[in-house]
Amino acid sequence: IIMWPNRTFLDLIDVELPIIQAPMAGAGGAALAIAAAKGGGVGSLPCAMLGADKMRAEVGVIRQQTDRPINLNFFCHDPIPADPGRAKAWKDHLGGYYDEFGLDKSATAPAASRSPFDAAMCEIVEDISPEVISFHFGLPAPDLLDRVKAVGCRIISSATSVAEARWLEERGCDAIIAQGYEAGGHRGMFLSDDISTQAGTFALVPQVVDAVSVPVIAAGGIADGRGMAAAFALGAAAVQIGTAYLFTPESLVSDLHRAALMATDEGQTALTNVFSGRPARGIMNRIMRDVGPMSDMAPAFPTAGGALAPLKAAAEAKDSGDFSSLWSGQAAGLAQVIGAEDLTRQLARDAGERMAALTP
Repeated sequence: IIMWPNRTFLDLIDVELPIIQAPMAGAGGAALAIAAAKGGGVGSLPCAMLGADKMRAEVGVIRQQTDRPINLNFFCHDPIPADPGRAKAWKDHLGGYYDEFGLDKSATAPAASRSPFDAAMCEIVEDISPEVISFHFGLPAPDLLDRVKAVGCRIISSATSVAEARWLEERGCDAIIAQGYEAGGHRGMFLSDDISTQAGTFALVPQVVDAVSVPVIAAGGIADGRGMAAAFALGAAAVQIGTAYLFTPESLVSDLHRAALMATDEGQTALTNVFSGRPARGIMNRIMRDVGPMSDMAPAFPTAGGALAPLKAAAEAKDSGDFSSLWSGQAAGLAQVIGAEDLTRQLARDAGERMAALTP
């Protein structure tokens, strides 16, 4: 039995282990959530890119195989009206690549849909009543939040600063994810768009712990038992782990993405906005080096990826990830290829042993 120094998250969610498998749109589905939940953690389903029918189907599969706590994750960004002029300028900026692949610059490519949490999604949540609902980029409208709380869901959201953590607690979050600069994928930032002032996990977590009274979940750069034990030493009540789960056979990442993860280390990722319009950490590749990684030309979230979609498809057809979003945190070099259920238990076991060794 592991003696966790802080049990507030475990008691809040009634879960065996204080580990959340991070919801990673495009990389995580029912199989990953099931395995993480069977391992004793909270399995997560990213819903921001799923339609209503797909969301219900995925949750149905999860519920058939486990009755343990699950987390449904949604985006809460404010949609920005389309800017045709900016979109055209961005595509023109990428024109040389279209010529290189012999692609038609006038063709329209559908961008990946990333919809913010709305009334229709809220109805599905009310029907499903998952144990946890997590949000990225803030929180939904108060009336929607009240409806989610009314069916008994615990609410968590990502903070990338102390100010965001306080904002989330004031609006009713039951726990807060302190997302450090090291984390892979999209930054959860919503009160600022200045990535130059974003804090690392070790600096952020204890300050958030001091600033709020709800359980704090550490995220960013945690991929083994050492990182998990360190998070608890800083006052965290749980961890949210993403990149380490990308290496599991249950993850949905492409073979190209998987190979890139296997070859990367801490110095090969960067924050970039070229794939979606919002800062997200991924493995450096050609398009990031050429036009960014942060480009003032990139259209607003989530539309920047439309112009890149044909280039991504053409390059991937030639086994190249030059135009693909290869999301990864800075701790990919610590990860290993292991099943998600075993990974969850191993993380907890290793963290427990390290914490026990430090206890007099």
